Amino acid sequence: MTTKVIYFMVNGRLEHAEFRTDSSLADVKDLFRAAAEAGPHDILKMYGAKGAVVKISSRLAANDVNSCYRLEVVAADLHNPGSAAPTELCNMENRVKNLEMKVLGDARKTSNIVCDLKSQVESFKRKLENVEHLSWIGLFKEPCDQQGKSDRKGPCDQQGKSDPNSLHVNEEVREYLKTPLFDNWQVFKPVRGSKLTPCVLLRQWEEAEMMVLLQVMYTDLDFLTAFHIDLEVLQNFLFEVYCHYNDIPFHNFQHCFCVTQMVSRRRNSLLSVPSRYASMSVLCTDPESREFMYGLIWLTDLRSKLERIDLFILLTSALCHDLDHPGYSNVYQINAQTDLALRYNDISPLENHHCAIAFAILAKPECNILKSLTSNQYKHIRAGMIKCILATDMARHNEILNKFKVTLPVFDFKTKDHKEGLMKIMVKVSDISNEARPMAVAEPWLDCLLQEFFNQSDTEKLKGLPVTPFMDRDKVSKPSSQTGFIRFVLLPLFTELTKLFPCLEQHILEPVRKALDYYSDLEKEAKAEGGGAKP
Repeated sequence: MTTKVIYFMVNGRLEHAEFRTDSSLADVKDLFRAAAEAGPHDILKMYGAKGAVVKISSRLAANDVNSCYRLEVVAADLHNPGSAAPTELCNMENRVKNLEMKVLGDARKTSNIVCDLKSQVESFKRKLENVEHLSWIGLFKEPCDQQGKSDRKGPCDQQGKSDPNSLHVNEEVREYLKTPLFDNWQVFKPVRGSKLTPCVLLRQWEEAEMMVLLQVMYTDLDFLTAFHIDLEVLQNFLFEVYCHYNDIPFHNFQHCFCVTQMVSRRRNSLLSVPSRYASMSVLCTDPESREFMYGLIWLTDLRSKLERIDLFILLTSALCHDLDHPGYSNVYQINAQTDLALRYNDISPLENHHCAIAFAILAKPECNILKSLTSNQYKHIRAGMIKCILATDMARHNEILNKFKVTLPVFDFKTKDHKEGLMKIMVKVSDISNEARPMAVAEPWLDCLLQEFFNQSDTEKLKGLPVTPFMDRDKVSKPSSQTGFIRFVLLPLFTELTKLFPCLEQHILEPVRKALDYYSDLEKEAKAEGGGAKP
């Protein structure tokens, strides 16, 4: 019978074993056990040249020193009463016990966190279903008892959703919603005997309430009747839009609502709501607040100049213009070669994504507010929304503004190209209109924007990507970030729109001029104090 020679490494030395091909399994293992100086109950493992485990037996393939096996003792004999467990093993057992205790403790903490999150989700869900506290903005409610409870369910309840008449907002609030006097972030208790001046600042608006106000906008512009939109479907659509805005510093649902109407972000001055005001009817007014897309439609009397389907495009484009924004600009997407940049071939990747998400939401039957339209109406709305949302890419700013300027001397609302150019400008103005707001409102928004910019530049530095200059926290100050933007972007844009609608000068052009003066003074002061130190 022939023999074979097996070369292997064990304990750092090269060994070889020679045995007959008909040797028993026990004999072969004993041979290798002796070479490894292992006991009879120790466990051996043999590894091939490529690291794969091979079975120890007489069938092991013969080899040479260049392709030797590796033999290891993977478990010592712990059953031998004469041997004591090594110190390392005792230490390991203690560590395992400590880890088990830590895991159990963390699990209990995690359970509490999950319970809290579930509680918050349920609480928000109840708000959407009942919206009992919305009685103070004029919503029809049954009289409430001292605890603020009502047997009647609110307008967002499953039964009330399908009935547009279940939402009754008083005419006074509806009218304020259309004017620059409406402050749709802060909630006030009205002064007795006064229709305009607020007395007590109660609290800030919540997302559920913003969705109800968006619903009011669609209702008051008569979209539900004109396009046969079921109220429940509209509410589902608005909720899906809300769900598809991310929790990031600037491009979030509040910004979406701000562009569609207006949000006054004055968080630091807000007070909690006393329970006694839970069912109070209030006016929400501020003589310096300014709304945008919805307000622009009323201020410029676009209802008499554009068809209702075009007004629908404007409002819905504003609502959807930043859906699922990740908080990183197109420049970052392209430089980082993200999935969005690759999908859209570096052409307005974010804006294309926002459009795609909008129509993915509309493709859901329960959210499809376009389902009753004709094929031609759907195509018109889709084409219009895509053009308006893509126009928010600032890389196309000069191109879009220059085309609009050319049309102004001969502008005709009935000319398709003129009308489409105006619609793009209206969405752009609404999108970048922060500096047209009072400084107490605009500055907190600017802080949020700079936070998002600085997050991006920090990431660019970490990844070795080109750093976007106006986002670098080491080089940008609040005044320097605004003076150039207002002077070269906002003023030219707002000036051209004001030529078509002179009534807008006091609402957007004058506030922007004041903002430029304000930041210019700050920039001069910073330079005088020490070379432009950031405030």
